[in-house]
This record gives sequence, C-alpha cells and structure tokens, in this order.
Amino acid sequence: MARVKRSVHAKKKRRETLAQTKGMRGNASKRYRSAKEALIKADTYAYRDRRNRKRDFRKLWIQRINAAARQNGLSYSKFMHGAQKAGIELDRKVLADIAVHDEATFRRFAERAREALSAE
Repeated sequence: MARVKRSVHAKKKRRETLAQTKGMRGNASKRYRSAKEALIKADTYAYRDRRNRKRDFRKLWIQRINAAARQNGLSYSKFMHGAQKAGIELDRKVLADIAVHDEATFRRFAERAREALSAE
C-alpha cells in the first residue's frame, strides 16, 4: 500500500483551527494545541448555552407577565389559568411582549382571565 503524506491536510486543519480562534486571548489564538483546546471548550459552551438560552428567555417572559398581571390584580398562575379558561391561546413570548409594549391590551386580557376565573 502506498504511503500517505499528510502535510497539506494537516496544515489546512491547523490553519482552520487558528482561523476559528482568531480574536481569543493569549496563546489560544496563536498556538495550535492551545487553540484546539480553546475551540473544544468554546464549542461545549456554545452547545450548552443554546439550550440555556431557551430556559433564560422563558424565565424572563414569565417575570414580565407576572409583573403585568400583578398590576392588574392577578398572580401569574391565576392569570395563566384564567387565560386558558378564557380561550386566550397566546404563548408566553407574545404575552410578555404585549405586557411590555401594550398595557391596554394586556389589561383586557387580564379582565377576560378574571371573568373566566369567576365563572368557575
């Protein structure tokens, strides 16, 4: 079997790794071994935090809805239960946006939720 010389591919691999770590601090952007380790760690953090971002945004939306609901005399859980009973089929992302940008509309939603809760 013929011998394989890896020079071209090895240099290409190192060049791509160093290009991806450009802008990192210290040896992480200059030396291949440090750059490779930094890249593995960065990819691990990116993978983890893509999932954590969903968690963080959901927490933020719940906090915003809770604050707006309490201004209208309801807790978050009562508001969400009443909204479900009233047939308001908006997700937390949209409700949070309405709570921040359009208080009058959110007030109407809160009234409908309160009416649905009292009709139980």
